[in-house]
Amino acid sequence: MKGIQHRMVNVNGITMHVAEKGQGPVILFLHGFPELWYTWRHQILALSSLGYRTIAPDLRGYGDTEAPPSITSYSCMHIVGDLVALVDSLGVDQVFLVAHDWGAIIGWYLCMFRPDRVKAFVCLSVPFMPRKPMKPVDSMRLFFGDDYYICRFQEPGKIEAEIAHYGTSNVLKRIISSRKPGPPCLPKDNAFGIEPDTPIALPPWFSEEDLSYYTNKFNQKGFTGALNYYRALDLNWESTAPWSGTQVKVAVKFIVGDLDSVYTTPGVKKYVESGGFKGDVPLLDEVVVMEGVGHFINQEKADEINSHILDFIKKF
Repeated sequence: MKGIQHRMVNVNGITMHVAEKGQGPVILFLHGFPELWYTWRHQILALSSLGYRTIAPDLRGYGDTEAPPSITSYSCMHIVGDLVALVDSLGVDQVFLVAHDWGAIIGWYLCMFRPDRVKAFVCLSVPFMPRKPMKPVDSMRLFFGDDYYICRFQEPGKIEAEIAHYGTSNVLKRIISSRKPGPPCLPKDNAFGIEPDTPIALPPWFSEEDLSYYTNKFNQKGFTGALNYYRALDLNWESTAPWSGTQVKVAVKFIVGDLDSVYTTPGVKKYVESGGFKGDVPLLDEVVVMEGVGHFINQEKADEINSHILDFIKKF
């Protein structure tokens, strides 16, 4: 982590923690759940050494960034507002965007609302999801059942209590090490499949030191802010009605592992491969499906992802 600078920035009415390294064109990295700026450590070190200014915030509700208490403070409008203010604070008009998981969802909203601020977008794991006629949580419950993880996250305090019961470290270890195909479900009798006295092995690309950093930050902050993104899904659906049927007019490279729990959720692979994705994102330049790779792709295959990012942004 040598040379990575940390600072606090006032954005959109909250205080945001930002990790930064390098000089040159800005690459803005957006993490997902349950992660932090730290997920991008390999990309920050590699791309800052190649003439880029790398910026990785803890998103609203995570890590050392402020976590407003109300669910309604976690809408896509709020999060995109944070990022526009962050880009403004950097003194640049446009950034290269690299995002994963929830960061990718927010990245799509940023590209949809403010394409003028994004030079190009390297999207990991989660493709664009066009607005559907039915509210998302109702739709997910209908298709995947009450145990679908997003449905299980809806009731404030409930999943937080289950995480506390099993322990932050064990839950993070289980999520990060999982290679089970989607759709991810959390049974009510044992949400994370954690058994007493049965150790959970970390993957080789995620060390005990990495786990300790995550665990300490989530123990300090709690999970509620992070979970509120899921609790604001229906609010996002309501507030984005004016963008129904819109196309995303930003150049995009999409990268996913073929074992990713999002990609293996029914309907996603077909949407990506059938032309639906390209129809909604006409400037989609390339889709890369990495064989034998799971969800946390930027950590599992850090060198390959670094090369993919560089190869794409060098075009602009």
